[in-house]
Amino acid sequence: VQLQASGGGLVQAGGSLRLSCAASGRTLSDVAFGWFRQAPGKERQFVAGISWYESRTAYADSVKGRFTISRDDVKNTVYLEMNSLKPGDTAVYYCAAALTDSDWPIIHLGYDYWGQGTLVTVSS
Repeated sequence: VQLQASGGGLVQAGGSLRLSCAASGRTLSDVAFGWFRQAPGKERQFVAGISWYESRTAYADSVKGRFTISRDDVKNTVYLEMNSLKPGDTAVYYCAAALTDSDWPIIHLGYDYWGQGTLVTVSS
């Protein structure tokens, strides 16, 4: 699976961005997706995940209620809608994919494929 993330940019605090992750290389019927982020000097951390089964979702506490992950299996694209952005959300955001038979989102780093990252900068 090849992943291409896009949609990052500079936004003021309180603003919104939508990240996209285009997937190619195979059908996505058994693929779970996730978004992670990594700020300078910090470890990569889980942001949101979505399962292949019923599009079940999971979120990090820090983004719950502000971010929404979704998938469009016709367009082979996963989205991360980010609202009420804060300076603390500044990071490089990565999308990831996992071949799995689990019905639930994967909330750890154990994904099989990773995109190249897109930078999100939130100014105060």
